[in-house]
Amino acid sequence: MSTPAANAARIAGRRFVVTGASSGLGLAAARALARGGARVVLAVRDVAAGERVAAELGGSTEIRALDLADLGSVRRFAESWDGDIDVLINNAGVGNLPKRRVTADGFELQMGTNHFGHFALTNLLLPHITDRVVTVASNAHRYGGIDLTDINWESRPYRLFASYGQSKLANLLFTLELQRRLVASGSPVLALAAHPGMAASNFGRHMPAALVVAAKAVGTVVQQSTEAGAAPTLFAATRDLPGASYVGPGGFGEMRGRPTLVGRSPQAADPDLARDLWTLSEKLTGVPFPLPS
Repeated sequence: MSTPAANAARIAGRRFVVTGASSGLGLAAARALARGGARVVLAVRDVAAGERVAAELGGSTEIRALDLADLGSVRRFAESWDGDIDVLINNAGVGNLPKRRVTADGFELQMGTNHFGHFALTNLLLPHITDRVVTVASNAHRYGGIDLTDINWESRPYRLFASYGQSKLANLLFTLELQRRLVASGSPVLALAAHPGMAASNFGRHMPAALVVAAKAVGTVVQQSTEAGAAPTLFAATRDLPGASYVGPGGFGEMRGRPTLVGRSPQAADPDLARDLWTLSEKLTGVPFPLPS
């Protein structure tokens, strides 16, 4: 496999579901898992793109349609599932949208895809999951804030980076509360999070041109490869770690380097905020926590 960050013994023969696996960090993670002998399910919005990727990956791969910006698609994916899932990797995401856009269900697109879609998917699949859920967050959570009264930016002026930061903060709060609920229910399943640092990906495709130029200039100095960016996700997916752990690059500013446990903002560690976000997410998606508590 392409990275020493993962534990090879926790890959071969196991089933991994990776959302957004047809490009970027998701593809890098899926490639490493397939090379390690895993059974990899590529959960992708564009099935044709997924099929092209699967042909290149080889190994034991399967393509399934999933649009996280449409709760109907999320429900169809979950309802069609049969059998166990060892690890669910919530990788897919959108970011840096210059204008407010909405999902099929009326959620702001970044929050709807990055948080609400994965929230619903995880809870619907949880009865099938045997080992862990890994959700890909970002250091951008540090400049995000959660406004539970206007989570979809309907009243506030939309702000590009604040909106993305809110969705990534939600990923960490989701992980925190999911782990609490799993423990309370007596489940052995773990909830963990990871972030890629500053890695080559396709997230800049929606950014204004001036910001793309600036990002590329910075990237030439500190950016690491897509494969290195996927290493924290693989580390979280395969290593023995405490529940609610957060993994990122160990170098300066967590921008690059080998995977290690990293910190998070005070907001991202707030259990009360995590519970309140969970309650709101259940209400808006109509998807409850499926295990007895």
